Amino acid sequence: MKPTVIITGASSGFGYYTAVKCAERNMNVIAAIRNPAKMNVFKKAGIKDSIAENITVWPLDVTQEDSLKFFEKQVNQLKRVDVLVNNAGYAVGGFLEQVSIKDYRRQFETNVFGVIQVTQAVLPKMRERRCGKILNVSSISGMIGFPGLSAYVSSKHALEGLSESLRFEMKPFGIDVALVEPGSYETNIWTSGLDLPQAVYDPESPYHEYTKGLWKALNREAHEDPLKVSELMAKLSESIKLKKLRYPIGPGVRMNLLLKRILPWSLLERNVIKKIIGKKEL
Repeated sequence: MKPTVIITGASSGFGYYTAVKCAERNMNVIAAIRNPAKMNVFKKAGIKDSIAENITVWPLDVTQEDSLKFFEKQVNQLKRVDVLVNNAGYAVGGFLEQVSIKDYRRQFETNVFGVIQVTQAVLPKMRERRCGKILNVSSISGMIGFPGLSAYVSSKHALEGLSESLRFEMKPFGIDVALVEPGSYETNIWTSGLDLPQAVYDPESPYHEYTKGLWKALNREAHEDPLKVSELMAKLSESIKLKKLRYPIGPGVRMNLLLKRILPWSLLERNVIKKIIGKKEL
């Protein structure tokens, strides 16, 4: 029987390309999509029939209880679930003073609590067979903070800690848990899907100049091909074991992680701020 892979947030970006790459590897792909207008995204893509027939689209909004309950019922009807790719996510931009607590809660509902509930629905199927893989799509922001993205960064830091604990919990049951940590890519939600509060656009804001420098820096870095990340996730999906907890990917990602470990914080801080606004202070 073909291995079954469930991918959330599969209408675009990493999720979409991972679904196609897994289908090309003759896996049974369940592509979970939030937006009803995008349910035919794979049919419209013009991919080969032999690949398209390996993809089944399910509706799923990871922030809605009714949608999550329906998803759980569908999962219960499956004979097996071999891989879960928790990819659904988005980013709230803006400095902490500008972002409402409501927006912070929405950020965590998708990027953290959504991951928890989807995983809870899938784990019983994996435990029954005492095997399975869970790939949680994190970010370099899950390891390194960045100004103007505290909501997103904190949600990804939470996902990192969650995944560490879950890996310990699932190991005795033969289930592997790993984190994929991309840097900046062309479909990266920092630039293409960033949710910005209205306050960000206020020219009278004390953060106005800082914000302009931040967006320039983000757009300057987001130029890598997202297929590279999807190829990695497809490869991990068909691998026998996930030997590592973390899989960082992208230009400079490993170097930035190394620098955070070895550089004094004061030096790291000075370099980040200089990169964004060109000087030490506003």
